[in-house]
Amino acid sequence: MTQNIAAKELIDYINSATSPYQVVEKGIETLKSAGFKELNMKEKWNLKKGEGYYIMPYPTSLFAFTVGNQWEEGQTLRIGAAHTDHPCFRIKPKAELISGEYLKLNTEVYGGPIINTWLDRPLSIAGRVMLKSKDPFHPIARVLDMKRPVITIPNLAIHINREVNKGVELNKQIDTIPLIAMMKESLNKDRFFMQYLAKELEVNEEEILDFDMYIYNAEEGCVVGIEEEFISSPRLDNLTSVWALLKGIIQGKRSTGINVIGLYDNEEIGSNTKQGADSAILNMILKKVYSGLGVKDENALYEAMADGLLLSVDVAHGLHPNKPEKYDPTNITPLNGGVVFKIDSNQKYSFDTEAIAIIQQICETLGVKYQKFVKRSDMPGGGTLGPIISSWLPMKTVDLGVPLLAMHSARETMGVYDQEQLENLLKGFFGLE
Repeated sequence: MTQNIAAKELIDYINSATSPYQVVEKGIETLKSAGFKELNMKEKWNLKKGEGYYIMPYPTSLFAFTVGNQWEEGQTLRIGAAHTDHPCFRIKPKAELISGEYLKLNTEVYGGPIINTWLDRPLSIAGRVMLKSKDPFHPIARVLDMKRPVITIPNLAIHINREVNKGVELNKQIDTIPLIAMMKESLNKDRFFMQYLAKELEVNEEEILDFDMYIYNAEEGCVVGIEEEFISSPRLDNLTSVWALLKGIIQGKRSTGINVIGLYDNEEIGSNTKQGADSAILNMILKKVYSGLGVKDENALYEAMADGLLLSVDVAHGLHPNKPEKYDPTNITPLNGGVVFKIDSNQKYSFDTEAIAIIQQICETLGVKYQKFVKRSDMPGGGTLGPIISSWLPMKTVDLGVPLLAMHSARETMGVYDQEQLENLLKGFFGLE
């Protein structure tokens, strides 16, 4: 059977987008290849109708927008948002640990991963390193991806841990520390990780000032199932949405209005950072967009927001085949059932019935299959970007995304068909007049 094109494109993107830095880097490559032009927050913008632009205000967040070739004040504003980060492990500044002849890396948990899924896998390292410069206020930045398995977190054998299959709590400072090498004379026991970084960057050790490095699952994604119906891959949360938004804003061109995508960092740890959704960055960008189009009255932006629409695009919980009792008895969302609208009366997911009705009609116009998720009333649920962004931008908002199994695992599962549906919806969302 021929591999699904949407699945192949998504897997290829995920394989290269290994930390938020690489997510943004690969996103920029995609936008530039489609003709989008770079803008700088420190400069005044002189924007033209019919063009696409992108801004990287911070190395782990990316924004892009298009202006219709017949744009006029008062036309609609459509925004889609997703996040670039995923639950994983971050390497601590003094990273070197020694246990007998073993060399290990000292790490901390980032976000809320299912920790035991990270054990016994080939893992790698990606992130950003800062180097000395002549100007102390502008150090040199280098994005780095090892692009090969270099570490692993070994499990304890069942012969030594007889209760393991009954469930064992893992200690985050002891049981999740990765193995990177054996002691050798050529390795400085106090600096072996810094030695390794310097070698990979082809710089002197003394040039390294600081680093922001993350551990990622080095296994590549693949299509599974006898009918090739599923995608098994790391980082489906939330690169399914990032990739769909990138494709949507490139392909979904309309002659009127302004389309925007915002790819934020730090959703997995609460979003309350300068590069996260709980910041003024999107408001600042929108003001610069309207100013760059020659709009002098700020009310024009507020008027566009009043009739605008925001989609918070993040993964949803798919119905688990072995644990159906963990879900609401009627509002269930199986894989390959279509895009999921996420609903929560306590507004952990952002929605209102008018906004949902609008998106339903868009889906029906485009032939996009959709379903609605509501958690069990006696279980706590998660949250996402929608309520945070809409508190900064009071617009009609819907939280939606593809259904997922094993969310926050080192390797997650989704339906091939659902990614196609999400991409078609976002292309239409940005493209319908």
